[in-house]
Amino acid sequence: MQNPRVWGARPEELAADYPCDGLLAGPVEEWFRAVTVRADPDTVFRWLCQLKVAPYSYDGLDNFGRRSPRELTPGADSLECGQRVMTIFELTCFEPGRHLTMVMETPWARRLFGDYALSYTVSGDAAGHTRLVVKMRVRHGTGLIGSIRDRTMPWGDLLMMSRQLHTLRELAEQAVRQ
Repeated sequence: MQNPRVWGARPEELAADYPCDGLLAGPVEEWFRAVTVRADPDTVFRWLCQLKVAPYSYDGLDNFGRRSPRELTPGADSLECGQRVMTIFELTCFEPGRHLTMVMETPWARRLFGDYALSYTVSGDAAGHTRLVVKMRVRHGTGLIGSIRDRTMPWGDLLMMSRQLHTLRELAEQAVRQ
């Protein structure tokens, strides 16, 4: 059976340090999602900046039925800490061309999903490719609700984030072909 907490990440990526590592105190789970993109890190990072505009997953579920843009939105790469990302996250830190790090700050989302801190990172890989790796630190809480979240959220997130990363990969690869 597949482990829903780790998808596509390499052993060295699982062992690396990430900017989100210190953002949630107490006991947490660590989840990883990763893809290789046939595009340079700057192009991939620019598409990551689009997460300020839309979530790029299943738009009917997480974008209120609106289609995530398929062209770069002017100004989306003007980053500032405190900006909203994917509607329910707040950008806590970033390094242009390297990472976007965020925490879930929207009260209704925290009640529904638990506490999340995420780092979306890009790094060069072989032959001009880029590794897009997401590390999440997750705290669900305790009791019955926490137990239910602990069993279901990794699978739900895997479904949503694998779609998101595939979409961002396709858009970045398309951009370098043009």
